[in-house]
Amino acid sequence: MTQSIADKPLQTGHVGLNVTNLEKSLPFYIRVFGFEILAEGKDDSQRWAFLARDGRLMLTLWQQSQESFSVGAAGLHHLSFQVDSIEDVKAAEAVLRELGADFAHDGVVSHGEGAGSGGIFFADPDGIRLEIYAPTGAENAPAPTGAAPTCGFF
Repeated sequence: MTQSIADKPLQTGHVGLNVTNLEKSLPFYIRVFGFEILAEGKDDSQRWAFLARDGRLMLTLWQQSQESFSVGAAGLHHLSFQVDSIEDVKAAEAVLRELGADFAHDGVVSHGEGAGSGGIFFADPDGIRLEIYAPTGAENAPAPTGAAPTCGFF
């Protein structure tokens, strides 16, 4: 019988996203998240970038798409990043507003009715849905979807 990895340590590695234009997406992710470029492919037929924080690869961007993100297609629902505090969420929100990002809700919202965690929900230049949240501090923020998880319905 083949042994599975079900009882072995496991963690998420990096996330890879397809984008339509690396020259638009790369500055967005660097400015909003403070990523550094670990490596980059600049050949016109193979454009890509490996993005890291503190030397750890977190995100890869691949210029392979012809169309913007579609919520109607199977695949990625949204990509979420956790920060330490609601103040950090609000700082990211200010940068995103400077960049003219599209938000799903106005300001910080709770993850659900009575939840302490919450954040902001927005789209990257290709419409890929993103979230920046803090585990506490959103107790008094509105919960746009009531008891249902906010991150599931935006």
